[in-house]
Amino acid sequence: MAAKDKVVLAYSGGLDTSVCIKWLQANKNLDVVAVVGDVGQEHDGLDQIREKALRMGAVDSRVIDMREDFADHYLTKAIAANAMYENKYPLVSALSRPAIVQYLVNIAHEVGAKYIAHGCTGKGNDQVRFESSITMLDPDLTIIAPVREWEMKTRSDEIDYAKEHGVEIKATKASPYSIDDNLWGRAIECGVLEDPWNEPPCDIYTMTVDPEAAPDKPEYVEIGFKQGVPSSLNGQEMSLLKLVETMNVIAGRNGYGRIDMVENRMVGVKSRECYEAPAALALIKAHKALEDLCLEREVLHYKLSIEQSWADAVYRGQWFGPLKEAFDAFMHATQKCLTGTVRAKFYKGSCTIVGNKSAYSLYDYTLATYDAADQFNHKAAAGFIELTSLSAKTWAANRRREGAQTSLTDSKPQHSCAE
Repeated sequence: MAAKDKVVLAYSGGLDTSVCIKWLQANKNLDVVAVVGDVGQEHDGLDQIREKALRMGAVDSRVIDMREDFADHYLTKAIAANAMYENKYPLVSALSRPAIVQYLVNIAHEVGAKYIAHGCTGKGNDQVRFESSITMLDPDLTIIAPVREWEMKTRSDEIDYAKEHGVEIKATKASPYSIDDNLWGRAIECGVLEDPWNEPPCDIYTMTVDPEAAPDKPEYVEIGFKQGVPSSLNGQEMSLLKLVETMNVIAGRNGYGRIDMVENRMVGVKSRECYEAPAALALIKAHKALEDLCLEREVLHYKLSIEQSWADAVYRGQWFGPLKEAFDAFMHATQKCLTGTVRAKFYKGSCTIVGNKSAYSLYDYTLATYDAADQFNHKAAAGFIELTSLSAKTWAANRRREGAQTSLTDSKPQHSCAE
């Protein structure tokens, strides 16, 4: 009997990917290599998930600890870019997908697999991120997306299929939420959240306490940065992985880190999404505060425009693309002297930056102060204003001479002149 072709499956142990194992065996006649990536998600034991895949017929099942790699090579770049999609969401899932794909492709090469499969739906963003990343790393691999192919339309249909085919699942028809999480946060959707008028139920949150139930006393944290990377908390040096884990606890117990938004997906659909990202939101806020202190004005202003483009590119699955790579080079250059300490205050759902310092600070007290230590050349201001407003002054003189309207305050213009 000829050996079957192999498919490497991005496996989480949830409903979709558990059904995928049986479906790939029955409908594609493939040997399944299930790969479970530990990117810091909540779980009851990843070895149990690995063993479940083997019980369902996978020829190989691997659990890979990707957390250090995820923190050091993905989150560092996201922090450097202050990455917030639509200026709200710190790209939780969009960051973990390329990290996982890197391992899937490497394992496919190792075991000689022709195929890589994922459990993403045809309506979401993750299908784009998985498939774009796979294609950029190895365009010769063939991608299989079972959820887009099979005839099951709802989670209830999948649950029925699982029962009929002996697939072990925990999902029930009474548990409608879809959750994806990693070290950087949690994404929650479906169920009552699909109506934007509904307030999110308290039971969707696990990383953050209700702000109303948070401690009545504020908690202060000092975050140390080295070349833009968070490296210490309250003076204690630690790895970025440990620091993010610790910040999730600190910010979460103070009720900080919840997001409720209507998000514009890549496929053109508006989706109501809820997120918990306590460490991500706090660290990005602290990082931005240190940049305000240390980056030269023109660099800071230009970086702001690129940050949104960086977030858009990563959201669209372009982590390994040339544009995002070029953005990273710019971001890296801006972080070389971003070393210092930021003090944050957490209190009942809020995070406020209350202090920052750096040897590379461009804040000059003698230029900023209004007291006797003031060394700013006030007399230079007149010439500065004259030159910066010269172009507009010339324009205004011409338009008044010609009788054209120059502002909305002109009540009786003789005629208008389109600029």
